[in-house]
Amino acid sequence: MTGLSEIRCNEVAIDAPTPTDAGLVFIGTIRTPWKSPLDCPHQGRHDGPTCRIEVHEPWVAALDGIDEFQRIEVLYWLHEARRDLVRQSPGDDGNTRGTFAVRSPVRPNPIGTSIVVLVSRQGPILDVRGLDCLDGTPLLDLKPDRMGFKPIAPPRRGDFETG
Repeated sequence: MTGLSEIRCNEVAIDAPTPTDAGLVFIGTIRTPWKSPLDCPHQGRHDGPTCRIEVHEPWVAALDGIDEFQRIEVLYWLHEARRDLVRQSPGDDGNTRGTFAVRSPVRPNPIGTSIVVLVSRQGPILDVRGLDCLDGTPLLDLKPDRMGFKPIAPPRRGDFETG
């Protein structure tokens, strides 16, 4: 297994540009059983362990109605991920792919996303299954799973445009 900052065979790193402020705010914290990237699963599973999403004030009121959905999309900041690889070898076998062709946490903007099963909600706390991030991961956003979401707003012309 490769260490956290090592480059695998045929991977390519760049001098990453200096980050600029996109104006993101962390709206909560994710609690999982995983303390190290080496222990974290590659993909979350809906039958995996129950994890906790803690939504911070003033964003708790934004959870109103979330309980109506079985699945939600969780977007989070992969705060311990490196940001400089443009080609990666996820199988550590020397075969590489571009960063945008893999689901590795190593990305120019380390945004993680998972579709999770909502187990329960108690105030600002969501218990979910299906995450694949470290304990203490900053929460960026929550959305109903797009596959189960029916828009509340009236339809617009663009909603029906195809090829």
